[in-house]
Amino acid sequence: MSFVQDDSPISEEQGMMVVNTTSLCANVTGYMDAVPVKIYIKGGNIEKVKPFPNAETPKYWAMVKKQMLPKWEGMDVKKAAKSKVDAVTGATFSSKALLKNVQTGCEYYVKNKK
Repeated sequence: MSFVQDDSPISEEQGMMVVNTTSLCANVTGYMDAVPVKIYIKGGNIEKVKPFPNAETPKYWAMVKKQMLPKWEGMDVKKAAKSKVDAVTGATFSSKALLKNVQTGCEYYVKNKK
């Protein structure tokens, strides 16, 4: 599979295409700061979403990861780009930032693959 730009946030790892949202969502912040992720894609479906270390409150970030990340596993990338995964109560800012990262990363993937 090829992509439009050589310097794009898309790479290949472990036999999957990976979207890194660090540059795509630099201005998307949770409660404390940015919450970039890597989205692992195989066959048009999300295999996993792996967050980078961030400055979010560990207690709340742990709840966000546990409750939200599994919801994207196996989801079609196009569907994920429009998904409305529910935010975690008590961690709304972190949840919304994570959702925006996943949506933006998936949108970028869909628009930039050939």
